[in-house]
Amino acid sequence: MNDIIREIEAEQLKENVSDFNVGDTVKVYGKIKEGNRERIQIFEGTVLKIQGGSSRATFTVRKVSNGVGVEKTWPLHSPNVEKVEVVRRGKVRRAKLNYLRQRVGKKAKVKEIVK
Repeated sequence: MNDIIREIEAEQLKENVSDFNVGDTVKVYGKIKEGNRERIQIFEGTVLKIQGGSSRATFTVRKVSNGVGVEKTWPLHSPNVEKVEVVRRGKVRRAKLNYLRQRVGKKAKVKEIVK
């Protein structure tokens, strides 16, 4: 039974998943369906957490829009996620950045990795 589930999940994985980590600023290109039309909407923000594994992996992105914090959790291997583009790399020492929810302004910034 376990092997059958593993085979089905392996078929659903995307081949070209971009490499990003917690603390990175990313642009998520998500497909939005409105009636019979389909378009792509960009959601840009900081990755707060990545959780799960294989086909159930999800990541949460947070941005501040008009003074209000907005978070969206995206399935990594979903067909509704067109692509994930890394804008800048962040330097963090934690796996989950829940403390950013209480921060506002410059305190909410993540240091950038200088290459």
